[in-house]
Amino acid sequence: MTFKIEKTHSCQLLTLRLIGRLESECLGELKEQIKHTGPQVVFDLAEVELVDVEVVRFLNARQNEGAGIANVSPYIREWMLRERGSGL
Repeated sequence: MTFKIEKTHSCQLLTLRLIGRLESECLGELKEQIKHTGPQVVFDLAEVELVDVEVVRFLNARQNEGAGIANVSPYIREWMLRERGSGL
């Protein structure tokens, strides 16, 4: 297993618990999962082992749209901040 999504609904909030290695090939599935949710989504990254630059950019874009990012490791948080600061 390289990647898994566990969904939890609470009122109007969808939490996606992401598990494993999150690489650009996973983005299609993630986009499909949030297609009709709007900004009322939280990405729980507690069990994410590895990400790539496209995933970091995806997470930043979703966060800019109002999505929540929870339980993110320090290295991913730092990378997100650096990408946001680079303007790419």
